[in-house]
Amino acid sequence: MSSLHALTCRECGRQYPEGPLHFCEYCFGPLEVTYDYDALAGLADPRRIAAGPANLWRYCSLLPVDAGEKVSLGAGWTPLVRARRLGEELGLEELYVKNDTVNPTGSFKDRVVSVALSKARQLGFKVAACASTGNLANSVAAHAAAAGLDSVVLIPVGLEQVKVLTTAVFGGRLLEVEGNYDDVNRLCGELASEYPDWAFVNVNLRPYYAEGSKTLAFEVAEQLGWSLPDHVVVPVASGSQLTKIDKGFRELVRLGLVAPRPGRQPDDPAGPVRVSGAQAAGCSPVATAFAEGSDVVLPVRPDTIAKSLSIGNPADGYYALEVVRRTGGQLAAVSDEEIRAGIRLLARTEGIFAETAGGVTIATLARLAREGAIAPGERVVAYVTGNGLKTVEALAEGWASRERVGASLAAVVEAIESPRSHKEDQ
Repeated sequence: MSSLHALTCRECGRQYPEGPLHFCEYCFGPLEVTYDYDALAGLADPRRIAAGPANLWRYCSLLPVDAGEKVSLGAGWTPLVRARRLGEELGLEELYVKNDTVNPTGSFKDRVVSVALSKARQLGFKVAACASTGNLANSVAAHAAAAGLDSVVLIPVGLEQVKVLTTAVFGGRLLEVEGNYDDVNRLCGELASEYPDWAFVNVNLRPYYAEGSKTLAFEVAEQLGWSLPDHVVVPVASGSQLTKIDKGFRELVRLGLVAPRPGRQPDDPAGPVRVSGAQAAGCSPVATAFAEGSDVVLPVRPDTIAKSLSIGNPADGYYALEVVRRTGGQLAAVSDEEIRAGIRLLARTEGIFAETAGGVTIATLARLAREGAIAPGERVVAYVTGNGLKTVEALAEGWASRERVGASLAAVVEAIESPRSHKEDQ
């Protein structure tokens, strides 16, 4: 059985039993899963975890789902790459990339969907639904198909065609809304009241869905030999992923699975790991609030190639801001050109092709390193959360480096021995 204790309001602390509820009925604050940590202490053992499957469900005891209810395509346990060549270029001595581009549908969303639809099955839902900027749509449609559930996915107009096609192929309903993501999210909130027997993974099941992101912290710690990084850089859309990575690291310390950083106590309110956030300049409400020293995350209208991060009114924006400040991290926003350069830099140095959100992470990492916000000797993990094949349309025309040659040995040799016609983007 799950060690879930209650759904607890993040604002007033009121508690509710588990069920399809995502806001406090008293103060309308968001709900979060809380656990019986005394019960977890006997279950969260490194040997028990290591004996589990090579996917996110090796951490089943730390997730809000009963053991027999799993919906899984095998997401998680993705590579933690020691990025030596990228680190050399950025002046970072111990840099890692958490490569979530290799999940079943090509993004970290497979983690949160696996947890959410497992909970949906446990609660008896038959229809899976969501609001999405693309990656979540792919994952919900795929997991629902595998689980024998109907699916209804709502997306805004203008998404990358690959993301649209790789949602439609799974056979569920795909509704393209004439508006942006915030319009789609509002509609799904209204639909959740109209169709209470539907599992909207990021609405009425949001508290459980969000817990899937903790596995990004659990895996990094285990892959580092049950030790912690000093600093992580996380892309920010709704802000949920960043807050749950922080929660995951704090849970590991609380359960004694890892030791806190030198000089910090297990209950240090700052948390065990510095957490920095990355946004696109064309949709940067959280980074703007951070730069202005404000506690108010003002909504914006997105205008960026990083469509998977284009949430102008982030549900967890305030909480992401709080985590970054509390842990001593930074928040930065990077331009579309920096995003493209970040994609190219990661591909050229580490052989990893990231989507635009990954370009945001790497461009922010580079800026923070350049500005001294990341110390050269820190152990740093950059989260790359989606596959570049999903966002090829974002790359500038003619960006691919190629040279046309004749179909003869002489022509090819001449091209090889001649100076390149143009310099690669750095």
